[in-house]
Amino acid sequence: MLKAIIIDSSAVARGLLNTVLQDGGYDVAGQAHTCAAGVALMIKHNPHIVCIALEQVENDLDGMREIKAKWPKALIFMVSSQLDAATIQSAHAMGVNGFIVKPFKADTVLNTIRNVVIAMVKRQRAAMAALAPKPEEDSAAAE
Repeated sequence: MLKAIIIDSSAVARGLLNTVLQDGGYDVAGQAHTCAAGVALMIKHNPHIVCIALEQVENDLDGMREIKAKWPKALIFMVSSQLDAATIQSAHAMGVNGFIVKPFKADTVLNTIRNVVIAMVKRQRAAMAALAPKPEEDSAAAE
């Protein structure tokens, strides 16, 4: 089961997203109202997924950089009610993997996360396949 942390200043948004994730089969290990509190939860739980509100990223760019540096394999989803092209582009540059739009629609949230997880697994498999020796190399080395 994939472990998640939710970082959002809105208790209502955290609660709703918590319900969506738990109903979708994710283990929500913790919720935080600030980036600093979220980092503390991440140290404790080492999550696979981080859902972080746009305003938390904007208010604490250093916290976002710390999350990306210390948990490079964690999938980061930006949560916001307004996502314009410039915001999406800068979020991608910071290492955000996906976007969750408020108000939450359970199916959309779960599909977004699932699609990003599947894409990541495909990229990892392709990278591993590229590193693996080819069968003809194995037989040549054995001779």
